Amino acid sequence: MTLPRPGIDPELRTLMADMPLMSELTPELLRQLRQFPSASVDALLEGRKVERREVTAPGGDGTRIPLSVFTPTGPASTPVAPPTGAPCVYWVHGGGMVMGDRFAQLDIPLEWLDLFGAVVVSVEYRLAPEATGTALVDDCYDGLLWVVEHAEELGVDPARIVVAGASAGGGLAAGLTLMARDRGTPAIAAQMLIYPMLDHRDVTTSSRQYAGGPGVWTREMNAFAWRSVLAGLPDEEVPGYVSPARADDLSRLPTTYIDAGSAEVFRDEDVAYAGRIWAAGGQAELHVWAGGFHGFDALYPKARVAEAARRARTHWLSRVLDASSDA
Repeated sequence: MTLPRPGIDPELRTLMADMPLMSELTPELLRQLRQFPSASVDALLEGRKVERREVTAPGGDGTRIPLSVFTPTGPASTPVAPPTGAPCVYWVHGGGMVMGDRFAQLDIPLEWLDLFGAVVVSVEYRLAPEATGTALVDDCYDGLLWVVEHAEELGVDPARIVVAGASAGGGLAAGLTLMARDRGTPAIAAQMLIYPMLDHRDVTTSSRQYAGGPGVWTREMNAFAWRSVLAGLPDEEVPGYVSPARADDLSRLPTTYIDAGSAEVFRDEDVAYAGRIWAAGGQAELHVWAGGFHGFDALYPKARVAEAARRARTHWLSRVLDASSDA
């Protein structure tokens, strides 16, 4: 039975009229999609006062983890009270954990470089199905450790590191934040989870609403991605670091921002995650954007609902950075 769905925002619906949509992912289709680069870094940096540096961080299993470091070279347009170093946004890209690279959705954190003078570090984690289990979140965690260890060299205030990511990157950001809490290091000032991919079980109402037809990200595509990551791991053995909705304890997390569209697979798991943070005594800000489909603000950043979503994140981040600079 097809479930009724929340409608897509009229402006977005018009913009996406000619967008090629898919119903499912297959290994062959994934190979084809991986041939297309996520974004032109040169185009993103054009006109910005920024220095780019490419480094690699050591992984726990001997893997070298590529990191792109973007450092502002001009004054921030909306300065926050300057302590000894700049704030840092540690960016984790989306792509279902099966595609994409560290330049995907990079325009989002680069806005914060422009506004706040934040150093942006984007991590290139290994992808499924070539890497499975905790390998992806381990890469993200090890990259973050490198940032903290090199904070002085990077001009970063280690007390003002914000972990952020979109879609699969949001889920990995949530997982590495849980990992950092459990291991006692590093300190994370805040986490921003943009329509995050949090629950491998794929059983929510919103997941079932966006099944059985083409879309930007469907239940069937989501199931393919999770199968690629989990590689047959039994449900009861899936760690919360990989599927954060499985985590038993959401206490002692840094202040959190979560958003989603009302017309997407991840809506209900994202709302539930915010609710569990509140239930554990934590602080979370939640936005569900009426008529937003998955990735709406990245695909159509000039649409009014997309501008509202980006503006709300920026306002929240400004408050977080102001508070951390006063601490």
